[in-house]
Amino acid sequence: MIIKPEPSPKDLSFFIENAGLKPSDLLNMYKKMVTIRYFEESIKKVYHEGKNPFNMAAGIIRGEMHLSIGQEAVAVGSLYNARDEDAVISTHRPHHHAIAKGVDLKALAAEIFGKATGLCKGKGGHMHLFDRTKNFACSGIVGASFPQAAGAAFAFKYLGKDNVAFAFAGEGAANHGTFAETLNIASAWELPLIIIIEDNKYADSTPKSLVMSTTFHYQRGLAYNVPSYLVDGMDVIDVYSVVKKAAERARKGFGPTLIEALTYRYVGHFEGDGEEYRTKEEVEFWSAVDPIRRLENRLLKLNYADNDILAKLREEARREVQEAINFAMNSPYPDPSEAFRGVFA
Repeated sequence: MIIKPEPSPKDLSFFIENAGLKPSDLLNMYKKMVTIRYFEESIKKVYHEGKNPFNMAAGIIRGEMHLSIGQEAVAVGSLYNARDEDAVISTHRPHHHAIAKGVDLKALAAEIFGKATGLCKGKGGHMHLFDRTKNFACSGIVGASFPQAAGAAFAFKYLGKDNVAFAFAGEGAANHGTFAETLNIASAWELPLIIIIEDNKYADSTPKSLVMSTTFHYQRGLAYNVPSYLVDGMDVIDVYSVVKKAAERARKGFGPTLIEALTYRYVGHFEGDGEEYRTKEEVEFWSAVDPIRRLENRLLKLNYADNDILAKLREEARREVQEAINFAMNSPYPDPSEAFRGVFA
């Protein structure tokens, strides 16, 4: 594990200033991360209703469910300054990216619940979210985000726009051929593409160390002449600082960047996962660098906020999430006649 030791207040202030962040930015990041955490914890609670004994085909929310609890800093740090016009292609684990990109919480929740008021009128579910207004999409196909984002990046360059395309993927997806193919063509064509690997140690239940010829994925990017970096994915400031520079570089026409963020997922690969492949001690070890608690401690240490301010932000986030859940619960299901509408045309 490469997690940077906690800096002194003086060094931390310099780090923040050097990243171009203000106290208000850190407070906004904190609320966004808390919102993501509350949203997923709420979805998790509802998802398990009616599933005892566990049956993913039962309950209010049916099918698989992949949560990103613990990985909030990667999404928020990466997309804090993203424009609505920038394209974001996520994965089968998309909620944190969607919320960080600004996708409406109510429409997001309703889509997960399969309701007509959802982003895709309840037809996509949690692994197939799409929001044209935020230029956000995701796919259940592992490794699909790389070429899809490259396509958006190509379009931006062809049209002479200074927008950026972000491709998110896990470390398992980076072992797919689409990763190498995309790196190659993005480098050759100098596409405004940022690939962000969320390295949470496991590809489903397989430890990365058992299937990797290199220690890190960012090392692979260097072979394609792509600037590549390793960041602390449990530190929203570290993520933000590196992605900001990558975005500035891409907007100026200097091509792609690969960023590998070391992070950790506190829940299983999917809900219902027995998690036999990892120990409780390992989860507890990584819990010590919880990205939300880490940022909270820094805000208090630097006197950017007190406990009352942070409590107010948490309450605002909790209220917004509950409103979204209530909206989804009370929304109607799609009419059966809608089944094939919008599918073929």
